[in-house]
Amino acid sequence: MSTRTHTPTRPLIALPQRFSASTSALRYEAVVTARALADAVLRAGGEPFMMHPYAPEGRVDEAEVADRLARCDGVLLPGGGDLTPRWYSEASVHESVYDVDEEQDAFDLAVARHALAAGLPVLAVCRGLQAVNVALGGTLRQDMGGPDREHRHVVHPVRLESGSAVARAAGTERVDASCFHHQCVDRLGDGLVVTGRAADGTVEALELPDGRGWFAAVQWHPEDTAAKDPAQQGLFDALVAAAS
Repeated sequence: MSTRTHTPTRPLIALPQRFSASTSALRYEAVVTARALADAVLRAGGEPFMMHPYAPEGRVDEAEVADRLARCDGVLLPGGGDLTPRWYSEASVHESVYDVDEEQDAFDLAVARHALAAGLPVLAVCRGLQAVNVALGGTLRQDMGGPDREHRHVVHPVRLESGSAVARAAGTERVDASCFHHQCVDRLGDGLVVTGRAADGTVEALELPDGRGWFAAVQWHPEDTAAKDPAQQGLFDALVAAAS
């Protein structure tokens, strides 16, 4: 007779993958995800569902994306390269814009729209925050002003609004944020409010007070330090708890 005990099913957390030209273990192009993100979801009790970002030539089947998300309990929108500026009606492209991929863009924007409309719990990280802002009609600053003003390879303090979803998840109103971005929010998307800023005023956290489900977006990378910083891991814990 088996003595194994039943383990509750882990909530399935959709994690859109990123395209990679090559990896050390594969002979061809790959779709990948950051291990730190998957590990943070697993530590929180969730099961990361690596979602293929299929949108050939930048055209996405909205009904198919909605159908694929229907099996998921939550969504983690990860970081990545810059969004193509045309998505937020910019006629010109700044020279610093890099790693644009319209297939990836179209997929991430569709995931953001459908997840929020369906009330799925959503945690958006770095580019993920920017994708949500654009999906809701907002815009981005294509460049923050060059190397002296961008937030690349920077760990700096971020102040969070008291009582905000991010502050509650982190268990504090001040976090040390590991950042890697040269773009930031310009005009806010519909319904979004700022709940965290860096000392220079850069938007670092967004929320949807009137959203249908739990939602938090951070401009930094909580996965960088989540294994040793309970405040950062708390964001993933809150996502999975909302998805449970």
